[in-house]
Amino acid sequence: MDLKNKKILVVGLAKTGVACARFLASKGARVTVTDMRSEAALAEPLSELAEYDIVRELERHDEATFLASDMIVVSPGVPMDLPQLVAAKLAGREIISEIELASRFIDAPIAAITGTNGKTTTTTILGAIFKHNGYHTFVGGNIGNPLIEVAEAHGIFDQVVAEISSFQLEWITSFRPTVAALLNLSEDHLDRYPDYQAYIDAKLRIFENQTEEDFAVVNRDDPLVWRHAQGLKAALFPFSRKIELEEGIFYRDGVITYRHNGREECFPTAAIRLQGVHNLENIMAAAACALLLGCRPDETFETILCFESLHHRMEFVREVNGVGYYEDSKATNVGSVEKALESFTDITLIAGGKDKGGSYAPLAPLVKERVRHLILIGEAAGRMEQELGELTDTRRTATLEDAVRTAAEITAAGGTVLMSPACSSFDMFRDYEERAQRFIAAVKAL
Repeated sequence: MDLKNKKILVVGLAKTGVACARFLASKGARVTVTDMRSEAALAEPLSELAEYDIVRELERHDEATFLASDMIVVSPGVPMDLPQLVAAKLAGREIISEIELASRFIDAPIAAITGTNGKTTTTTILGAIFKHNGYHTFVGGNIGNPLIEVAEAHGIFDQVVAEISSFQLEWITSFRPTVAALLNLSEDHLDRYPDYQAYIDAKLRIFENQTEEDFAVVNRDDPLVWRHAQGLKAALFPFSRKIELEEGIFYRDGVITYRHNGREECFPTAAIRLQGVHNLENIMAAAACALLLGCRPDETFETILCFESLHHRMEFVREVNGVGYYEDSKATNVGSVEKALESFTDITLIAGGKDKGGSYAPLAPLVKERVRHLILIGEAAGRMEQELGELTDTRRTATLEDAVRTAAEITAAGGTVLMSPACSSFDMFRDYEERAQRFIAAVKAL
């Protein structure tokens, strides 16, 4: 793809936009960047572009610039219905995402992981497996470094592992992973999409350019995933913790079994450090991707055995008076909280935050069965209380710190206090990491 002297507009100057602008300018493109924020607010990202001859349009999006561009590269945070993008699309301008741009310059096989929950853990495990197998591996995408950095590296990677969000898939045209995994589907980002189906459709685009030579690793136990996986062009490779599979990877009686083309590998799970039913699924998905792409079974299993939990995902904080405290701040949607609740009984659940528009009703059976006390915080507390409050002892507190103190007072020895919000953090905190640190500090102060 020749970029020299092409007029290219980069929309959005977060980490991904800066990396795209830098790459495009280095290839000789005539780059313009546009962002609604001010020069002062963008001081740090703009400093990274100082050495390049790049036009800046800040605090505005000029439709004329969009229409005058040969190509527009859209950052993941920019909504598809931005009026200037709609006008550019109607005028026939080429509009692509960063992962689309990057994939046109990547020769290595790409293993792409998407799903509502578990993407980061699965991507990180898979990257670690490849590295332990001796591959020079890039791990990034929606976590860490943008995919475009592989293109900048000029072929030094022989394996690429990318976490991919629905936002990144919105403007693809030829992005084609050798192995694509869809871990699960539950309501999320309904503040971005017109309805749940639009979100599902965005996720499914990870498969749309695959051929029968590629693999689609999918969750056999998730009815939505399995229904939408029928009819894919890629070879279907399911994973399951409930069903024995002739072709695929499954869990049964303490053993993960991988079956492919008549070959079978067995991995006992007793010594695996990463606990929780959701992590069993993440491990199987990562192992499937790795083995399908040529990793050796022994090194694959060694990596899985030694892998520890990621921060802010079902992380044990401490035990106080016989009560275990767990921090699950990355659980920003209902599907993620369901998996967390499946991992414990006798739970005091701290939940709430910024409402993302989905229903909390899917949590009802687990709340009724396993949650002894429900403590609600944040903007979503009222709606959560309406949908779940009658199922168990339910209270509301003004702050997260108050919630932790209340939990300590009402949770009996042998119980578990779990902060698993089912909401984003932006009503009360900078991000989910700040929410996590505040919870940890409150628990340590008990």
